[in-house]
Amino acid sequence: MEIAMTDGRMAGGRDAERIAWVDTAKGVCIVLVVMMHSTLGVGEAFGREGFLHHVVAFAKPFRMPDFFLISGLFLARVIDRDWRSYGDKRILHFVYFYLLWLVIQSAFRFGQVSGGTVTGFVEHLAWSLVEPYSTLWFVYLLAVFSVVSKLLRGLPPLALLAGAACLEIAPIDTPWYLLNEFCERYVYFVAGWLLAPRIFDLAAAAVRFRGPALAGLAVWAGVNGAFAFSPSPVAGYKTLAELPGLGLVLGTVGAMAIVSLSALLATTRLAAPFAYAGERSIAVYLAFFLPMAATRTVLLKTGLIADMGWVSVIVTVAAVLVPLVLERLVNGTRMDVLFRRPAWARIRPIGRAALQPAE
Repeated sequence: MEIAMTDGRMAGGRDAERIAWVDTAKGVCIVLVVMMHSTLGVGEAFGREGFLHHVVAFAKPFRMPDFFLISGLFLARVIDRDWRSYGDKRILHFVYFYLLWLVIQSAFRFGQVSGGTVTGFVEHLAWSLVEPYSTLWFVYLLAVFSVVSKLLRGLPPLALLAGAACLEIAPIDTPWYLLNEFCERYVYFVAGWLLAPRIFDLAAAAVRFRGPALAGLAVWAGVNGAFAFSPSPVAGYKTLAELPGLGLVLGTVGAMAIVSLSALLATTRLAAPFAYAGERSIAVYLAFFLPMAATRTVLLKTGLIADMGWVSVIVTVAAVLVPLVLERLVNGTRMDVLFRRPAWARIRPIGRAALQPAE
């Protein structure tokens, strides 16, 4: 499966050759992302917070940096292909899922996004082609990153990485959400692409030197927590972890910590549920919004559970598990187009390559 949101397989492309720690890392990332949306939604709906809000705050410095870093890991394998092949695998792939789930998510929120009119709905869809809608911004941005990286691949790697780092550090705040997120996140995608060999070396070293790796993770957790929970003295930044420059450091180190942790987990049975979710992270990311909202609404109306921390846990678990069950149910049916790009949504290769079977 192409996601995470990148292909997690070795060069041969066979499922048996998937890289265990990459799937595990994708699984950790998708759980953290769903947890964030679920927990903050619960806090807003109920008007109070629970213990899971502290976990969300702890993960904030590295949650999205790691997701984008993992998404760039295998870019080097395809970026030098012709635009036709590259565009199919790295651009149209994300465009397909964005457009499909834009319509699905918007349909479920018809009254909210359209003002109750068909014209309003069409206007919403049109605007969402310019500014990404809701949680789908991540998929949209991956397509943008892929285009920009292809165009800039001729630049010296150090210059490209330094330029992307400057964009992250600069206090850029425009009316355009897409532009803001691009500047803040591109450096991690570029790091995953350009530093992939070193990242794989780090994962291997963590397994080889398990004791020092665990000690390093413990130190990192303490330092990350200290910055994530310390108020910032600078106006416009809630915590020290958000300060320019420091945010980049914590994001980078945190992403490396998740790589190391995932490599260690991948050698144990504890990795199995994360690896399963990571391999199917596209399904979770695209579909978690509905079970998340439904579960939150049921718990809010029934009042069965008073503790906001446990409400957040239940909503998070439901938001992760329901898409995985749905993906399993539609697999091999006509509905699997929800999570697998069909042949008609692919760019057919030309020449001799057209004789090769589709991926």
